[in-house]
Amino acid sequence: MRKRLFGQPILVTGLFFALTNPASASVIFGLLPPDGNVSGAPGSLVGWGYSLTNTDPSNWFMSTDLNSDSFSNGTPTLLFDFPILGPGDSVTEEFDPLNSIGLLELLWDAPAPVGFVNIGDFTLSGEWWDGDPLDGGNFIADAPDIEVPYSATVSEGTGAAPEPSSFVLLLAAVGTMTAFRIRWNGRGSQALSTKRHARD
Repeated sequence: MRKRLFGQPILVTGLFFALTNPASASVIFGLLPPDGNVSGAPGSLVGWGYSLTNTDPSNWFMSTDLNSDSFSNGTPTLLFDFPILGPGDSVTEEFDPLNSIGLLELLWDAPAPVGFVNIGDFTLSGEWWDGDPLDGGNFIADAPDIEVPYSATVSEGTGAAPEPSSFVLLLAAVGTMTAFRIRWNGRGSQALSTKRHARD
């Protein structure tokens, strides 16, 4: 009888943890491109998009942090927007360098050596909630971190050369025209002076 009474609190505690920790809850986190490999010439901008799916049928997933291993020969910029996903929801964000959308972008240094590779993992952290975290939901538990591998390679070719601004082009044109006019006026004045001397 004592064994039975002793076992009941353990059973109750186990049941409590099973109900409050969504062990079956799952989040699918992937990179775009799916293999996680990107490449670009020295001086170019490369990056990753992402897909995220909450497969839990009743709980909400809130993204709280995104980390990566360090990058060399380039400057990374985080683009991740930390989505909150309801049960069964998913989101996909392609890398868009013009609008700064995606997961992370990497600007290769101009002198980055061709063939150099950054290899590492993106690590996503999050939390489980029993409702919308921004509208009355209650925190349940931290979600297990999710790691996905990536690589970024410096490829052959030249980085995109910056286009000269229209103002610079305008200044160059005005400068050329001014120099031409001064030179032309100098020749014209010299010719006029020669004619005057000839008449005298």
